[in-house]
Amino acid sequence: QVQLVESGGGTVQPGGSLRLSCAASGFNENFYVIGWFRQAPGKEREGLVCIVNSNGNVFNNPHVNYVRGRFTISKDSPKKTVYLELNDLTPADTGIYSCQLDWGIGTPVWYMGMKYRGNGTLVTVSS
Repeated sequence: QVQLVESGGGTVQPGGSLRLSCAASGFNENFYVIGWFRQAPGKEREGLVCIVNSNGNVFNNPHVNYVRGRFTISKDSPKKTVYLELNDLTPADTGIYSCQLDWGIGTPVWYMGMKYRGNGTLVTVSS
């Protein structure tokens, strides 16, 4: 049974940074993609960025520009863990950050949603 557990959220001041983790378990497959999603208060959940485990390719959501240069995704394959480093945070970055997983090497519309989802971790940016 695939499980995704996010951690690392919390409250940070504007301009601050956080490192989120997504730990996957319950499978032995190496060909999978993990993406980070965010749901801001009162808004729809949207995909931010994903990473392909087999080759390390990174894909951004082409419809989301505000995270480029500030958010960085990385992976630790032996640990089946994907990280999202958040830098230069603003109050607009407040929301629930969750990870999702799909098999294979990803699709062009990965940001529409994946097969498995975690419950998320709350990030609050406030002074």
